[in-house]
Amino acid sequence: MGSCVFCEIVAGRTEASVVHEDDGVVAVLDHKPATVGHVLVIPRVHVAGLADADDAVGTAIWRTARRVAGALRASGLRCDGVRLSLADGEAAGQDVFHLHLHVVPRFPGDGVVVTADWKKRSRELLDQDAALIREALT
Repeated sequence: MGSCVFCEIVAGRTEASVVHEDDGVVAVLDHKPATVGHVLVIPRVHVAGLADADDAVGTAIWRTARRVAGALRASGLRCDGVRLSLADGEAAGQDVFHLHLHVVPRFPGDGVVVTADWKKRSRELLDQDAALIREALT
């Protein structure tokens, strides 16, 4: 596997500004934050992406993200909203291949930009896509 910076953080061998830790996850401030207070929720177990995570890992990540979002709003840091972001795979922008969820405080004028070529799809195409995904879920 090689060296994983998040495994090193979880093990306490690499410096990090920890905001929460429990048996399932460690939550730390991102060292290159989108906004002040940007937190990464990292499972203790090394899993590269969503397909590798079991329900317990997913539950631990989500529970902690929800708690951190509430704490950000109560902390005194600027936080008028919260954006959760998880990149799964290189094509999605994942650059550390240890699953992690970004909890980013948001406010008007914060400079964070999310862009896409948002285009409306017809109901017929949406229904076809939904059928493909339903089939893959079985």
